[in-house]
Amino acid sequence: MENLNKIKAFLNDYLKIDQVEDVSWNGLQVEGSSKVSRVAFCVTGGGEVFKEILKWNPDLIIAHHGIFWKKANPSISGWMKKRITPLIKTDTSFYAVHLPLDKHSEVGNNVQILNLLNAEIIGEMADSIGWVGKIEETNVKLLKDKLESDLGTKTKLLDYGPKKISKIGVVSGAGGKYIYEALEKELDLLITGEEKDLAEVARDGEINIIFGGHYGTETLGIKALKEKIEEELSLETRYFDFPTSL
Repeated sequence: MENLNKIKAFLNDYLKIDQVEDVSWNGLQVEGSSKVSRVAFCVTGGGEVFKEILKWNPDLIIAHHGIFWKKANPSISGWMKKRITPLIKTDTSFYAVHLPLDKHSEVGNNVQILNLLNAEIIGEMADSIGWVGKIEETNVKLLKDKLESDLGTKTKLLDYGPKKISKIGVVSGAGGKYIYEALEKELDLLITGEEKDLAEVARDGEINIIFGGHYGTETLGIKALKEKIEEELSLETRYFDFPTSL
């Protein structure tokens, strides 16, 4: 069992949440019991998600997508009150880490995808949120199949670039807007999440794009963070999967 403040301090420091400008209120979003023995992990927080996770009786839930965003109305009323009531009733804490988890050099979503592909990290992109890696030259369709299998997600390939690729950029989630930077860096492939109408840009720029879904490309980071928490704090942990097909 650990003190909640100790866990919060560890996460804040390890994830460097104060060093990243974000639309999310990163950190402890809901404070519950001061004592923590069980920690649950998920990609996105939400009322129905909380209800399902709480059947396991965790003391703390950690998610990539939190429930409080800087552009949203902060009032705890209506649907938001309903959303967080399960946490309040059970005295369960909720911690969120958005862009700091995408960009993290060890447990981040983007570096974890490159690790999955056995890539050598050679640089950053996307305002230091994404990473660029180099792999042994391979067929882009084989990479597509590997991502579908290992991430458990449905992918879509725009195969307008080289058939054999080695230089890859990864920006999980809604990273399609970084296509122009990918072209400037002369990447063979951009891996991102949400589908975006980039067909003509990709065709004219002769680059491959794999869309793996916003959810699908953001599962590895929270899983890696789970392993880190187990290693550093010796707490009981469990990952909960709630795929959205988006």
